[in-house]
Amino acid sequence: MDSNIPNSSSKSIEDRLRIMEDREEIRQLLIEYGRVLDQRDFGALSRLFSENAEYIGGGSLNAIKGPAAISKFVEEVFRKNPMGLRFPNFHLFANVTIQINGDEAYAKSKGFFVVPNEEDMPLAVMMATNDDVLVRDKGRWKFKRRIVHMEIPAPAPSV
Repeated sequence: MDSNIPNSSSKSIEDRLRIMEDREEIRQLLIEYGRVLDQRDFGALSRLFSENAEYIGGGSLNAIKGPAAISKFVEEVFRKNPMGLRFPNFHLFANVTIQINGDEAYAKSKGFFVVPNEEDMPLAVMMATNDDVLVRDKGRWKFKRRIVHMEIPAPAPSV
């Protein structure tokens, strides 16, 4: 059970409605992230991040800072296609939990990257856990920090 579901006796109807609307907008942000990646629309990707956003993932150990740098980094990863993945390919997200604290929120989700195998059947080739800090930016929710923890394939052990 999500601990952030408002207790009807402690919150006004307006407060509860605002939290529900915020949760839905954040869910839509997560879906939009996958959609723009699948369309390779890196300009749209950059607009999902706040001005001071940070991104850690995709093989980078250091935080990539700022929407333009994040977009450029992700575009390079897709352009290189180091695993030689076939097209079309798609991002899917599941197990989303969201905690809202005013104009900041925290989300955790599982992400899957699905590609066609040799028989053109769907094959999940990657799974990651996404840890997100989100911020309300000019009335819209955006990523402030996205950390992508690769689960499968398992990361190489650190020495």
